[in-house]
Amino acid sequence: MWDSLAALAQGFAVAVQPLNLVFAMVGVLLGTIVGVLPGIGPALTVALLLPITYKFDPAGSIIMFAGIYYGGMYGGSTTAILLNAPGESASLATALEGNKMAKAGRGGPALATAAIGSFVAGLIATLGIALLAPWLVEIAVNFGPEDYFALMVLAFVTVSATFGDSPRKGLVSLFVGLALGLVGLDKLSGQARLAFGVPELLDGIEVTTLAVGLFAVGEALYVASRRRHEPETLEAVRGSLWMTRQDWRRSWKPWLRGTAFGFPIGALPAGGAEIPTFLSYSTEKRLCKHKDEFGKGAIEGVAGPEAANNASAAGTLVPLLTLGLPTSATAAMLLAGFQQYNLNPGPLLFAEKPMLVWGLIASLFIANAMLLVLNLPLVGLWVRLLAIKRPWLYAGILIFAVTGTVAAKPSPVELAMLALFGLMGFVMRRQGYPIAPVVVGLILGPMAETHFRRAMQLNLGDATVFLQSPVSATLLALALIALVAPIALDGLRRFKSAED
Repeated sequence: MWDSLAALAQGFAVAVQPLNLVFAMVGVLLGTIVGVLPGIGPALTVALLLPITYKFDPAGSIIMFAGIYYGGMYGGSTTAILLNAPGESASLATALEGNKMAKAGRGGPALATAAIGSFVAGLIATLGIALLAPWLVEIAVNFGPEDYFALMVLAFVTVSATFGDSPRKGLVSLFVGLALGLVGLDKLSGQARLAFGVPELLDGIEVTTLAVGLFAVGEALYVASRRRHEPETLEAVRGSLWMTRQDWRRSWKPWLRGTAFGFPIGALPAGGAEIPTFLSYSTEKRLCKHKDEFGKGAIEGVAGPEAANNASAAGTLVPLLTLGLPTSATAAMLLAGFQQYNLNPGPLLFAEKPMLVWGLIASLFIANAMLLVLNLPLVGLWVRLLAIKRPWLYAGILIFAVTGTVAAKPSPVELAMLALFGLMGFVMRRQGYPIAPVVVGLILGPMAETHFRRAMQLNLGDATVFLQSPVSATLLALALIALVAPIALDGLRRFKSAED
């Protein structure tokens, strides 16, 4: 523990450097803006910035990306409360009571408890990252190639099952990403694979091109294709923005309980923010002394889920930094950001680049404080951002996506792939296929292949090595359970509905 705190103190020396403070401020500002604007999340924003920042300082860029992640979680509560339009599924629980408070003229206290709850949860959860990460790294250092392969299989299955409406669609998306990961030169034999005689494909598919195409171009095309929209009615923030003494008394316990739900579940490989936010909401509903207010605008129903949401977002950084496993769409983009600088998150990163990792963790504390200062006084400004017309917004996103991709890799082939991936992202959205597993497959697929082949070589082609290692066998068993359980539950649900 003391070693972690000493390393964190050194990280603060990196985080408080003037340029890194600027990167953190830009990140939280952008994150809050994109969190406020409906339909634009932190994953899309990081994807757009990847080609722009490839020549920046790695520490500053990654600090900015993490700031965008934290800021997006903060900003998402604004649309959920004022518009009843949660930008991400993690904000659904916040919208249930928050919008009712806004319509009752208590939008100010709702936004305030969301912002302060996010700050409290973010602070506690970031401290959890600092204390938990070194312990996980010590375990991961002893992993063999068979253990890493099994860990990635678990990540593939859980990511596929977590994202989207059905595990089947998630797996299809994953296999598309794995197939794209095969493009280029084989690392062991040097033979070209799936390059089809195109020299630009020999280096493989750029993660940034895929991410920008799927997230930015695909989203813009999807929004343009939806001609009929329900009119969005913006609730003005009436009355005082500040919380009363009673609001504080009713909020502080939900903040702590929400953090207790969000951080550990977010840190699991199959975590996610939806489960802890709804667990927090149902817990507050059960424990609240003002049960008659639930469904009409109970402040506990905003404080708890919003704290759980932000604690979960911080929790996802634990498996990302220690094991290199992304458990959310934005975490997948952060992983792409690391790889852009030839950095692979995991136990070796803590040994090879300790100042970068601990500087990033320390910057999260600073970003959290910046967000509180930004979000409370500038609520009126964020509300005005909601008035931006969508055609203008998404036209700007398309221009930014194209120019950024061309600047990073000026090639007609790269531009054609951007258009192709944009169309693919559009079709996948229309058909309900999740986007994130494609990016995860492209990033982790080649790494999983390398570990698999290395394990087979070290054991003379004996595949039973994956069952002989206790760690590998346990992880593969968990992957099998994660794969079978959703399918079995879905079958049981259909059987019950057929009986009724």
